[in-house]
Amino acid sequence: MITERSKGLFDMAKLDATRRNHGLEHATVTVLMEKIGFTRRIAGRSTSSGFHIIGNISTEELSDAVDEALGRMQKGEANLAVSPFCGTNLAVSGILSALAVTAVIGSKNRLAKLPNAALAGMLAVIAGQPLGALVQKYVTTKADVYNLRVTGISRKGFGPLTIHKVDTVAY
Repeated sequence: MITERSKGLFDMAKLDATRRNHGLEHATVTVLMEKIGFTRRIAGRSTSSGFHIIGNISTEELSDAVDEALGRMQKGEANLAVSPFCGTNLAVSGILSALAVTAVIGSKNRLAKLPNAALAGMLAVIAGQPLGALVQKYVTTKADVYNLRVTGISRKGFGPLTIHKVDTVAY
């Protein structure tokens, strides 16, 4: 039964907005990596109202990267919405690995089946990379940002940790 509290889980407008912001988050991180390289650790988390970037990045660097990422996506670079570093890849690989190992190991003579289970798990992780990219492309991100606008960027610092919130709205 869908209650008022759980109804938000099925709010398609919020899911659509989160997917679109997730795509822009990936594009932004890609642009940041192009500009600063892999010298700094960066993570992101998307919501229906925007996304957070966690890492030692200045607000100006982030603002420039968001503007470039949004512009490039609006000009057709849909591939920026899919990232090899996304947690979706880890989740897909983990689920596939668990299913593969469970299928191989069964309930009898588990120790003797351990080499086959390890092989099944490794093959599942290998398959998880391209499958994770497909799950991102069709389920967890959206490259259609043509009507998306950034409305603000705020910054919070927690000791050495910097978190920026990028606010977006579809118009």
